[in-house]
Amino acid sequence: MRDNDHYGPHDVLVVVDMQNDFCEGGALAVSGGSALVPGINAEIEAARAAEALVVASRDWHPVDHASFEHRGGPWPVHCVQDTPGAAFHPGLALPADTVRVSKATAFDADAYSAFDGTGLAGYLRDRGIDRVIVCGLALDVCVKATALDACREGFAVRLLEALSAAVDPDAIDDVRNALLEAGVEVRP
Repeated sequence: MRDNDHYGPHDVLVVVDMQNDFCEGGALAVSGGSALVPGINAEIEAARAAEALVVASRDWHPVDHASFEHRGGPWPVHCVQDTPGAAFHPGLALPADTVRVSKATAFDADAYSAFDGTGLAGYLRDRGIDRVIVCGLALDVCVKATALDACREGFAVRLLEALSAAVDPDAIDDVRNALLEAGVEVRP
């Protein structure tokens, strides 16, 4: 039986949207985003040492994406493909074999979850993954959506809450409760 506090070869660490535009100084900055990097790097190292898979998701929007305010969406222009804002945070230590998942790549549809339209669930099942461990940005948007979709896809899910930051800190309790209700293990 696997020790639930450690990684194993049937686990995946999904690092959600640790991109420049979501960190301080970015177009859609989340307070405390950059401060998560050292802890996430330690998780990546622990996952790799245990032969767990590492996945990094990213918003990868085309120019004039439907989610942008000037197109009627809720967000300012952010994470446009091949721009510095869409790049992963420069301090994030992603190994060369990290699986990079690009989401929200169609002009006319947004996607918050790393599972939304990416084929990630099937890929993970093919690799024998049974537990998804999630952290990153933003807790109340893409991290929440990714964790909920992982549950819906039948994976055991753990949220690393201390390695996630919210756009709206007042939403954290509601997010935590929604995730717990869905069956996500929330690790402070």
